[in-house]
Amino acid sequence: MHNNPLPRLDEDSEVYQRLLKHCRLKAGDIWIDPISGHRVGCIDATDSQAITSLMGGQLATLAIHDPPYNLVAFETRSVEEYVAWCKKWVSTSLRHMTEDCSLYVWLGADQKNHYQPLPDFMVMMRDFQIQTRSFITVRNQRGYGTQKNWMAVRQELLYYVRGKPVFNVEAEYTDIPKALKGYYKEVGGEITENLQRSKSDTIRAGNVWLDIQQVFYRLQENVSGCYAQKPLKSIRRIIDASSRKSDVVVDFFAHSGTTLLAAEMAGRRCFTADIDPVFCEMAIRRLEHFRASGHTGWQNGHAFEQDIAMSSSTEKQAEPTVPIQATLI
Repeated sequence: MHNNPLPRLDEDSEVYQRLLKHCRLKAGDIWIDPISGHRVGCIDATDSQAITSLMGGQLATLAIHDPPYNLVAFETRSVEEYVAWCKKWVSTSLRHMTEDCSLYVWLGADQKNHYQPLPDFMVMMRDFQIQTRSFITVRNQRGYGTQKNWMAVRQELLYYVRGKPVFNVEAEYTDIPKALKGYYKEVGGEITENLQRSKSDTIRAGNVWLDIQQVFYRLQENVSGCYAQKPLKSIRRIIDASSRKSDVVVDFFAHSGTTLLAAEMAGRRCFTADIDPVFCEMAIRRLEHFRASGHTGWQNGHAFEQDIAMSSSTEKQAEPTVPIQATLI
């Protein structure tokens, strides 16, 4: 098997610095995709003026945000400071969304710290003119082993709406076959059970997702170097259910570029951002890699293989991949 991964970039500053010089964006730059109209900005999610530039006067119908909820980027900050920071980017998001829109937020719950920041974040969200719609739990295939507690195998996904946004029921059927009988009722004078009345052989997704595979190095969609990559299937499910073709989807924490790639596959435009130029570059390269090869990631390789060799501290002499010519603003 090809074995040339990046280390976690939040833990290896030497490799991070080597990658930095291969990034096409610097702070404040916005990359505009000439093919599908996507935008990637190297900007802070709480910088209202920068987000306004990213949006270019357009409004999104769907936001999917995955902030660093484990406080990795906020080691010296309190939960109160973290939630105040969240309030800024939520406010900025809603200002750039249509009246009928959906907002999904991935957020964690620390079992060792009163389940923070989830409860304080949920209370903070009461300040906005939005409605709670669902509390989704995504089951990881692998958990954190423990002999003194229940294994932690879940991720929390909060679903909010404003107005009456689209929700495509047909788009959210799973691959899980229907097997359980029950829910009997009379139809046309005959007692029937749910399997008889079903229009599909598979079940609809509920608010507990059991069919999502956690990303790890053996999967084609793996983007090594990242530490919080979300599965494509989970983001694609959200996009298919809560937006229409050609809608604008926003994600202000691009990281591995999953929302960008899922939007490309679903025929939506994605306006995404990350404060870190390395992750902005990863997101752009992942889109270019998909268009060139059909691959959704690098499995056990990495996005900068044409530029640096992980087995050596010297740069490769091979010509780098020529990127799509795009506008920078």
